[in-house]
Amino acid sequence: MTPPDASHNRWSDLDRPPLNVTALRRGLLRPESLWSELEVVEATGSTNSDLAERARSAGLAEGTVLVAEEQTAGRGRLERSWTAPPRSGLFLSVYLEPGEDVPVERWGWVPLLAGVAAATGLAKAAGVDTALKWPNDLLVTVEGEESKAGGILGEFAGNGIVVGLGINVSLRADELPAPTAGSLALAGAVSTDRETLLRAVLRSLEHWYGEWKGAGGDAAASGLQAAYAAGCATLDRTVRAELPGGNSLVGQAVAIDGDGRLVLSTEDGLQQPVSAGDIVHLRGAAGGLT
Repeated sequence: MTPPDASHNRWSDLDRPPLNVTALRRGLLRPESLWSELEVVEATGSTNSDLAERARSAGLAEGTVLVAEEQTAGRGRLERSWTAPPRSGLFLSVYLEPGEDVPVERWGWVPLLAGVAAATGLAKAAGVDTALKWPNDLLVTVEGEESKAGGILGEFAGNGIVVGLGINVSLRADELPAPTAGSLALAGAVSTDRETLLRAVLRSLEHWYGEWKGAGGDAAASGLQAAYAAGCATLDRTVRAELPGGNSLVGQAVAIDGDGRLVLSTEDGLQQPVSAGDIVHLRGAAGGLT
């Protein structure tokens, strides 16, 4: 009898057990909770694409969470791919509807809010100091170097916004997709139990979303602006902003403004807010190039 192909066996890597959906639902889907539905699929192309399509075609309840054990066509900013071995990380998207409580022009804070929530939750549950690289990267330190361990992507869909998170949990050095990548395990995490980490991230996201929405989306009044700035590894460093259209801007990152933009102080003494673009950390306060 021919044994089944190990690559299709959900228990093929005993260090990476599957998520316990029943336990996750029991812990997260409470009557007073933001989270209304949680689905875990074995594999999908992109959780963000799946939720966005459902939001546009059939509508979704706020608080819907979609988690994939494996994501084969995950997307980052600028349509960059995001792939990892099955069950080696957290690959999820959530659907939020700030609604009339929050002006649409403030919805741009939601991906930044997700970054604060993820960094806070992972620090508590994994014991790893997680920093934010503006606008959407999660950084950890591996052998003294800043390494990207996660990313966040937000997109408008239906009556709300879909926010996706990809977090490298147990990736080993030989599995990293790029020299600048890292994982919680390589950063010395005290726990790589994905259920524990997922619950921590979602509960932290629920907390910060509630604070922000309760303040009408005012990032300053809710404490979100200060929390993001406190955890942002981009501030107080010289950076290069690679802007849409091919232009670039070099300056010292001095602030996150009320609209979530990164403010650069340039050599000519001007303060220039950047609302979109890729940020390259040049040699500065934390050393190294990222």
